[in-house]
Amino acid sequence: MKGIFSASLAAALAAFIAATAIMPSDAAAARRRAPLTSAYDGLWSVSIVTVYGDCDRGYRYPLRIVGGHVGKASDDPSYAVAGAVGRGGAIGVTVSGGGQAATGTGRLWRNQGRGVWHTSNRRCSGRWTAERRG
Repeated sequence: MKGIFSASLAAALAAFIAATAIMPSDAAAARRRAPLTSAYDGLWSVSIVTVYGDCDRGYRYPLRIVGGHVGKASDDPSYAVAGAVGRGGAIGVTVSGGGQAATGTGRLWRNQGRGVWHTSNRRCSGRWTAERRG
């Protein structure tokens, strides 16, 4: 779980800019119906903390939200980020890279957010917080 995927996990989970854990079905719905423009659009700094498992302890990475869609804020080809933010701030994100994947859910507010994440094999999980930049 170390190395490239750990960095990928951190970057994508940074997108888990959420506050209260939401039901997985709400996160999936947020991905499907993201608005064309979003009150949450912009650059976000996300802090990821591992609470359970052998993944690296923590990271801070930037993510970008455009039109309610969550993506990377860099051109790093070693990982991919896909997710969306609903009008009410519910967020769902999947990060993949190096044959691994992680998902995160949560909630965003005007300039901050928080939520939870876990790897697809459930070997690692934790929480994330985010704040809007610029």
